[in-house]
Amino acid sequence: MTRNWNRTEIWAGIVLAILVVGVIVVPLASRQDPLGIGDVLALRLSPPWSRDSLGTFHLLGTDRFGRDLFVRMMLAGRISLAVGVVGSLLASSVGTAVGAFAAWTGGKIDSLLMALADALLALPRLVLLLVCAALWRPGFTTVVAVLVATGWMGVARIVRAELLGVRARPFVEAATALGASSPRVLWRHALPNALGPAIVSTTLGVGNAILLESGLSFLGLGIQPPQPSWGNMIAGGRDLIVAAPWVAIAPGLALVATVLACTLLGDALRDRVAGESGSTLRDRA
Repeated sequence: MTRNWNRTEIWAGIVLAILVVGVIVVPLASRQDPLGIGDVLALRLSPPWSRDSLGTFHLLGTDRFGRDLFVRMMLAGRISLAVGVVGSLLASSVGTAVGAFAAWTGGKIDSLLMALADALLALPRLVLLLVCAALWRPGFTTVVAVLVATGWMGVARIVRAELLGVRARPFVEAATALGASSPRVLWRHALPNALGPAIVSTTLGVGNAILLESGLSFLGLGIQPPQPSWGNMIAGGRDLIVAAPWVAIAPGLALVATVLACTLLGDALRDRVAGESGSTLRDRA
């Protein structure tokens, strides 16, 4: 039986959809340069819902350099979402390839790859992120590469476990008996039936990747100013938390809302996959 979406999950989807549209449309439609610095004395630290001395309206106010905070936050959201989605997808792709190769090959290669994955999983991911980010020049490419290098292990173990179960099913034996090659059986028959949990893990990993990127940017090891990300915007406003709290609070709320929405949607997808798997098993019984 198909599971219906509850109200919380629907609202999470709406929030995420609005955010995605906002980060695409707002920087393109705005006449204000989110990176340029103008008349700092006339424009700096305008409060939310106010107009500056030039008559320009600022929905969320301005930062210490007079740049519109809402436009910068949407541009930062574009970067943070891109890092989260690209990093999670690439990490899942690497994990899927490693897990599939390990499960289908077996033997010493399987043991070696899973030992490597277990060793990396035993290390705190944040420590690995900090070390890798400190070794290379900070930026979008470095952050994505670090997220991929430290995020493939869980997906690899999930895909391996699923493939070991799928490999024993009759349709795999039937495809082999009909003369299909081992790679064809893997990519055309076995792997598509083992990707459900990996897709769920990828969805949940988007929010985690966004949070990790923001943490790196907050520490100065991620996206570098003047290019905005939610992490470096929060870091740039922490010393203004009393005089101009909106500078740090606005990107912080956007970060919390995005990660929460991604997590709720990932949980909903996981429940749906688990429910459909349970229904399939009951039907077969």
